[in-house]
Amino acid sequence: MSLLSLRNVTSGYGRMQILWGIDLDVAPGETVLLLGANSAGKTTLLRSIIGILPCWDGSITFDGVAIGGEKPDQRIRRGIAFMSELGVFPSLSIEENIRLGGYFLSGAEVKRRSERLFELFPALAGKRRDAAGTLSGGQRKMLGIAKVLISEPKLLLMDEPSSGLAPVFVKQVIEVLKSTIGGGTALLIAEQNVAFLALADRGYLIDHGQVKLSGTRAALEADDAVRAAYFGL
Repeated sequence: MSLLSLRNVTSGYGRMQILWGIDLDVAPGETVLLLGANSAGKTTLLRSIIGILPCWDGSITFDGVAIGGEKPDQRIRRGIAFMSELGVFPSLSIEENIRLGGYFLSGAEVKRRSERLFELFPALAGKRRDAAGTLSGGQRKMLGIAKVLISEPKLLLMDEPSSGLAPVFVKQVIEVLKSTIGGGTALLIAEQNVAFLALADRGYLIDHGQVKLSGTRAALEADDAVRAAYFGL
């Protein structure tokens, strides 16, 4: 059974159509990679799922409920979290950023979950009152992940978590995400960095707003088109 199911989804900006009949599924607890180059349509797809962009046609179903007409805050309350490329508010403190991620929770619950996240991200714990803008790129990504995890989502959407990071920080982000796998949260990660295939159960290759290929991690790694485009083979 799918946690998230998209059927023939089209969307875009103004009169410009970006997505052309997207079919996609994510099962409960599954990690799925949305692989594609810049301007392939990955960000548009994630924004359509969370409700920032309208679904022009087709259907989006989450946890058995059609959500295509719902606003972003309604989808968040259902258990979907979205981490953009930026991920944090630089002028706010680390602690304030994390608390924002749980804005619909009680104060006591936010405090309890925050402390648990600081245990998971000890590098942030000693700087909790520092502005997020003072952090390194890698630390900002860690904070962005912490901010969305406080809601304990059923599905976490991540837009280019490797963006702007040196390879050593990309490895750190991947290791942090590994620690969330198996905790019940499904991941849909939009990336052009093929290193994130190491996390995935399955993947979709997106090009010009269409799904060109889908399959297991092993199938994508073995596909000639994927190998030529992303592995340089």
